[in-house]
Parts: sequence; C-alpha cells; structure tokens
Amino acid sequence: MKLVIAYIKPEKLEDVKRELDSREVFRMSVTKAKGCGETKGYVESYRGVKKDVYLLPKLRLEIAVNDDFVETVVEGIIKAARTGKIGDGKIFILPLEECVRIRTGERGPDAVGGWSRYSSKHAPNQRTWRPEEQKPKEAGAS
Repeated sequence: MKLVIAYIKPEKLEDVKRELDSREVFRMSVTKAKGCGETKGYVESYRGVKKDVYLLPKLRLEIAVNDDFVETVVEGIIKAARTGKIGDGKIFILPLEECVRIRTGERGPDAVGGWSRYSSKHAPNQRTWRPEEQKPKEAGAS
C-alpha cells in the first residue's frame, strides 16, 4: 500500500479528478495548501504598496492506493495537471504501513478499497458500486 501525495494548481483539480475517475480511482482527500518551489513567489502591488508573495496557493491531494494502482494514479495526475510551466506541482509516494476502515474494522488492502490483487474481496473484473449509479435490483424484488 502507498500514499500518493500531490501538490497541484487549484485550477487543475477538476481535470485531475476527471482523469483519475476515468482510471477508476475514486477515493481522495483534498486540502488547501500554500507553498513555493522554483517559482519563489511574485511581487504584488496593492494600493501602491509592493508586497512579496512567497507562498502560492496549491491543493494537496492524498490518495491511498494498493500497490497495483500507484503508477495509474501518478500517470493520471501528470497527464491532467501538467502545463509544462514552472509551478505545475510535485508528487510524493510514501509507503503506507497500515490502513484501517473505521466503520468495519477492515485492515490493509481491503480497507484501502478498490480492486487489487492484494485484496481478498474484489475479483479483477468486478467494479465497485458508485453512488451515482443505480444499484442492481435483486432477483424477485419489485
């Protein structure tokens, strides 16, 4: 299991979500962040007073994935967030020692969710139900 942490431009969030959704990666946390790297900020003028702005607005995405999905997530973020200009962001991949689903007490790959060869629940071609989809009706139900 890995924790993928990505810092991206705020205006790229919808593109990243759409790209990851197309790759069947649906779970993520998003937090507002500020930071600087090579861009080193910029100078802003407000009512005639110049001010150095060192920390630029970014979004921090945290995505816990089973090992099978690390490259899928990284490639999806790069594809959707890249502009080719300084300030596109960074991606960090960290080992995730443990994951526990509070509701059920599940641990490990099953708690991270989604299909994985490490998960005991999902078959390779089984797609988990999404809230915007209709749940299939049970046989004999009306």
